[in-house]
Amino acid sequence: MASGHFEESSAGSWSSRGRSSATKIIVSGGFGAGKTTFVGAVSEIMPLRTEALVTNASAGLDGLDATPDKNTTTVAMDFGRITLDEDLVLYLFGTPGQRRFWFMWDDLVRGAIGAIVLVDVRRLQDSFAAVDFFEARRLPFLIAVNQFDDAPRHPVAAVRKALALAEHIPVITVDARDRQSAKAALIAVTEYALTSLSALPG
Repeated sequence: MASGHFEESSAGSWSSRGRSSATKIIVSGGFGAGKTTFVGAVSEIMPLRTEALVTNASAGLDGLDATPDKNTTTVAMDFGRITLDEDLVLYLFGTPGQRRFWFMWDDLVRGAIGAIVLVDVRRLQDSFAAVDFFEARRLPFLIAVNQFDDAPRHPVAAVRKALALAEHIPVITVDARDRQSAKAALIAVTEYALTSLSALPG
């Protein structure tokens, strides 16, 4: 990652000003894709979690078939923080994955410079909503394929094609349980977001 001191301007771009800054990254994806695990693995503070027990009330609402051992679900957001280096702090906001909580996404992404969309290849269709959401809002994002132990492995090119992604959108792999892997994903999306924002007119 390139070194330097970044400060957000009123226009939403970033420039080197010789001082530290904090910025916001969204961690999104479908139900059970690993968002809470990702934030918890990488956060340097005790993450704030707004989870509720999965009950029979979720029947027909949450896709539980592929995650039979999942007994809690995020109902508002996950929040964490990580210092990438002495001059850049990231605040992480994990979105709820269930459709009935999507109304919260607009508020959560306000002020963010980029997003990570966590993908479970066993339920690739659950990623379409997040991809469409960030594309519509022109928020830089990357795809992070969460490598669950029992999930098949697919080439990055195959995942890109299945999600109908533009060539410029990065696709990486990640183990959401591993701090270094999650940190590498955050560095990747930060670099991509800053590059994308610096290319904007003005």
